[in-house]
Amino acid sequence: MNRMIENTRRLLAAGLLVLAASCSTSNTLAPSTPDITNTEVAGFQNVQPGSEEDFILNVGRRTYFTQGSAALDSVAKATLDTQIAWLAKHPRWLLKLQGFADDPGASETALSQQRADAVMDYLAAGGIDRNRMWAKGYGKDRLVRDCPDTACRSQNRRVVSNLRDERDEP
Repeated sequence: MNRMIENTRRLLAAGLLVLAASCSTSNTLAPSTPDITNTEVAGFQNVQPGSEEDFILNVGRRTYFTQGSAALDSVAKATLDTQIAWLAKHPRWLLKLQGFADDPGASETALSQQRADAVMDYLAAGGIDRNRMWAKGYGKDRLVRDCPDTACRSQNRRVVSNLRDERDEP
């Protein structure tokens, strides 16, 4: 009986080695095949540092919130820390902070304003001059997605940081 268990273990071990070898991550493509993962995407080669496109593509302008809350979590703070660093390097830009809410049972306009204010407070605490920013809560206006699914609705609980050359509506 022990011999049969030992033989079964050896067969399983051999099978696992064959399986592992077949799942190798080594490149089996011909050397002339280009590495397409690092190829520049058409239309994005000319993005200038400090431009609005640079901010959108490389920094991120959306800060998300949990349902019914205007508190910044660690992910939101990481996004805002990146914004702070970029805005500090590019002081010519003003920032319009647009808050949104899609939270059943909440005063959506008030909550969206609290979210926009929370983002502005965090950016100001990080060294961005308050005179460069203004915040407005829009409630449910401009939904990303209009759907009943909770995961889908979470995309609506956000603050969008928009670069501006000059102040527009408050």
